[in-house]
This record gives sequence, C-alpha cells and structure tokens, in this order.
Amino acid sequence: MRFVLIDKLLRVERGRTARATKSLSLAEEYLADHFPSFPVLPGVLMVEAMVQTSAWLVRVTQDFSHSVIVLSEVKNVSYGNFVVPGDKMEVTCEAINIEAAGSSFKTQCLVDGQSTAKARITLEHYNLADRYPGWQEQDRQLIEHFRAQFKLLSGPEALTA
Repeated sequence: MRFVLIDKLLRVERGRTARATKSLSLAEEYLADHFPSFPVLPGVLMVEAMVQTSAWLVRVTQDFSHSVIVLSEVKNVSYGNFVVPGDKMEVTCEAINIEAAGSSFKTQCLVDGQSTAKARITLEHYNLADRYPGWQEQDRQLIEHFRAQFKLLSGPEALTA
C-alpha cells in the first residue's frame, strides 16, 4: 500500500468496532494534483481510510492470523462534505461480521461531526501460503510488519476487550 491513511488508532474493540483519525496536511503529495487551486482529500482515499481501519479491526480480532487483507467489495458509497488541509477526519467502522476468510463493515468518515463519506465494505483475508505453497516466510514477515505498525499507530489505551 502506498498511502497509510490512518494517523492513529483511537479505539479497537475486538470483533465489534474501530475508530481512527487522519489529519490532512497540505504536505500530502496527492493534494498537488487534487486539485491545485482547491486541495481536497480524494473520495477514493476516504474509502481507503475506511478499508484500512476495518483491516485493523480484523487483524486485532483474529490475532494477526492473516498476512493479506484486501478490499473485496464496496457498496452504498455516499459522500458529504469535503476534507481539506487542516481537517482532522475521524474514521469509524462497525463489524457486521468477521469470519475466517472474509468480513463486512458499516463505515464512515466524519469531520467535526459532519459526514464526509459512508460505505459498506467487504474484505477478504488469507495467507500467501494458502495460495502459494512455500510462502510461509513471507506470511511471517508481513504479519510481523503489521504487528509493529499496529504498535506505532495505537497506544495501550486503544485496545479494548
């Protein structure tokens, strides 16, 4: 993934919900093109922030058992207000279900309590070795990477039972 669109995981309640934030800065490289005279966070990156927040909920719920979590489907996407430099966007996800190989969520992004985006998201999760025998080491390295990244994004107060 090229952009990490979550600055901080505020709360992760295993199997239920997650809440994260993204502070938009004018230094974000994609804002130079979107749009030069009116920089706003692209809608697709709001969706990506919702996907990343949901993926963290899956990882924590399943104790980092999968090395790959990818977007499978997005439905009912709607956009509200723009997210502009200086805004702090809150991303929330609520699990509809989290199963072994897939999960689905109700997600939304808010700035100052106002909706900027909403979507229903379905994720697929698996290990590379499930598809490519002999890739257990790659799985181990990816899971180790995500565990380390989780420690950077969240404090001990973020994780709840």
